[in-house]
Amino acid sequence: MDLREQRELLDQMDRSDSFMDRLKVCAAYPLRAQSINVLQINITRRCNLCCRHCHVEGSADRTEELSRENMEACLRAAARPEITTLDITGGAPEMHPHFEWFLKEASETRKRLLVRSNGAILLEDPYRRFLDIYADTGVEVVVSLPNPLQEKTDRMRGTGVFEKIVSALKELNARGYGDPGTGRILNLVHNPVGAILPASQQALEGEYRSRLRQDYGVEFNSLYCLTNCPVGRYLDFLKRSGNFLDYINLLKQSFNSEAVSNVMCRTTLSVGVDGRLFDCDFNQVLDLSPSDGMEMHIKNFDFEKLAQREIVVRGHCFACTAGSGSSCQGALPKLVTG
Repeated sequence: MDLREQRELLDQMDRSDSFMDRLKVCAAYPLRAQSINVLQINITRRCNLCCRHCHVEGSADRTEELSRENMEACLRAAARPEITTLDITGGAPEMHPHFEWFLKEASETRKRLLVRSNGAILLEDPYRRFLDIYADTGVEVVVSLPNPLQEKTDRMRGTGVFEKIVSALKELNARGYGDPGTGRILNLVHNPVGAILPASQQALEGEYRSRLRQDYGVEFNSLYCLTNCPVGRYLDFLKRSGNFLDYINLLKQSFNSEAVSNVMCRTTLSVGVDGRLFDCDFNQVLDLSPSDGMEMHIKNFDFEKLAQREIVVRGHCFACTAGSGSSCQGALPKLVTG
């Protein structure tokens, strides 16, 4: 399904009982940014895996990547004191030819620095060296592990991937990651397998910790639960499997007004592989540029304007406000649910 088809399908689901209407009922429309605390940088769409739930549709065939010039612009933008976190993602960030340089430069900013990895790539040459580079720079590592059961993870990510991820986690543990005393943070990400919402993040973290510790001797710091957003390859899956309408209705029925004030787009700015700026990773995939008539490129970064911009919302935004809420940092904090 191409971009036009995806946008048309999502527009159809938003024509009645739209996300905008829900915001108006909550007196939260227009939704505006509060600040920019997180700069999330998508440096490549290239990936060694081709996961069924991938919203950016990463694969080994993708060639898009952030230029070194635009990487330098990201570092300049990160100098703003309000930006406290640099969140590097892909694709597989390790496959970007300038990633090692960028990671070391980013570590010099003394900001919170995290890298989102699929884990499996850390066992492949020439990317194995990043196990030591991560430890040397002190970067937080966030590894996607959809499920603590091999069968369910392999169903989403490919046969044999679960074993590779577990082996990579053991390698990271050997370098002090996952040990609270070392300061080397290793967090995992859970995505539901299928057209369902994630269970309680607290309960799932306990299950992950118990299974991974008992079965594989693996330790980690925290688990992030993410609701699958109906864009990209996951939208294709929903359509092919006949689950699209049921999933959209589930998201709408699970709308939590308490989540609105904490949605990640209010404090996060997303940098695309071409340097353009977006409200979030999902709007980036749908090519929904922010409004307010600004030049939306990292080279023209204007903190004051961007920190109070109006956020572009569509039907896929229901994924971030369903149940306990969802963000790239997991379930949203300070919610009253029930």
